[in-house]
Amino acid sequence: MSSVMEKNTLKYGSGFPTLLRKEIKRFYKVAFQTVAAPVLTAILYLMIFGHVLEGKEVYGHISYTAFLIPGLVMMSLLQNAFANTSSSLIQSKLTGNLVFILLTPLSHFEFFSAYVLAAVFRGVVVGFGVFLITAWYGLPALEYPLWIIIFAFLGAAVLGSLGLIAGIWADKFDQLAAFQNFFIMPATMLSGVFYSIHSLPPIWQAISRFNPFFYMIDGFRYGFFGVSDVSPWTSLTIIGSFLICVSAIALRMLQTGYKLKH
Repeated sequence: MSSVMEKNTLKYGSGFPTLLRKEIKRFYKVAFQTVAAPVLTAILYLMIFGHVLEGKEVYGHISYTAFLIPGLVMMSLLQNAFANTSSSLIQSKLTGNLVFILLTPLSHFEFFSAYVLAAVFRGVVVGFGVFLITAWYGLPALEYPLWIIIFAFLGAAVLGSLGLIAGIWADKFDQLAAFQNFFIMPATMLSGVFYSIHSLPPIWQAISRFNPFFYMIDGFRYGFFGVSDVSPWTSLTIIGSFLICVSAIALRMLQTGYKLKH
């Protein structure tokens, strides 16, 4: 594998595109598990919640089914972006083939960029798949497509960076599962995917505003309907700041070789 990486490095002039292609092909080869399964899960959520809350309106004029679709799209996008980097790193560490990547002349920034961009790509593919299928149940409006693209990319980048941190930190699948089950999953599910925070008691509204995932969902949904619980500019500022923080942590871990070189 080392010789292959070296040959590709000579061919492309940098190891970055080679590593990026490797990470994209890794999940593409098992697309039934990495893409089809999350889409099916989102459909089941839509069928259950859409049926139970059929006829309910949000923001006074938006049907609950239409309101739910952007939330499910973003939830699937975020969870799969995290899964891509975290699962790839932990598998490479446990099988021992991570050493072949570390031996290549890749800077820590190239390493970070390749993993995070692959995570963004997988997240967007899954999110788009969920949107195409769930749109049959009630196509939501597309008021501001640019906001949709911005929040989709930033959200996937944040979760890709968090996945990188979790993958570096974890020494076994149990630790990675704990990180996902006790942090990523609750933060995602309690971010307003299934509800507007204005329907919550004041204390829970205040708590929700400390959840960065809420701003990803809310800003993304604003791109569809032109209405949101907070200003999209506020959401953009918070998500951008959060991305800078988690990226800095991930880059520092890569630069020092934390749990990678020792």
